[in-house]
Amino acid sequence: MKKTLFLALLMTLALPSSVFAYGAIAIDNQYGDDDPAYGFSIGEDSKERAQRHAVKYCREYGGTNCKAVVWFETCGAVAVSKKYYGYGYGRNKQKAIDDAMEMCGHKRCQIVAAECE
Repeated sequence: MKKTLFLALLMTLALPSSVFAYGAIAIDNQYGDDDPAYGFSIGEDSKERAQRHAVKYCREYGGTNCKAVVWFETCGAVAVSKKYYGYGYGRNKQKAIDDAMEMCGHKRCQIVAAECE
């Protein structure tokens, strides 16, 4: 078992970083009458690029104070309500959704985006 884990880790480290795809979530947490604006990106070749695109999409969605709040390599999700937001990430979509809903912390929160690489 240890040998298999070691070999898997070694293979992961030997792969060029461009093999992995990154995603990010940006949120505009300014409160108002509308749901918080958000941006979501996946399939980018670096975490910086993923964050930049997420902020760009957040602004296109109407946000004026968008900030990248998280980047991920597998799955991500965003939950929003009128005054609350949450984000999550994890090994699978359900983990990301569960974390986003928990962080949002309000019964009116709804998942607005959940994607995996």
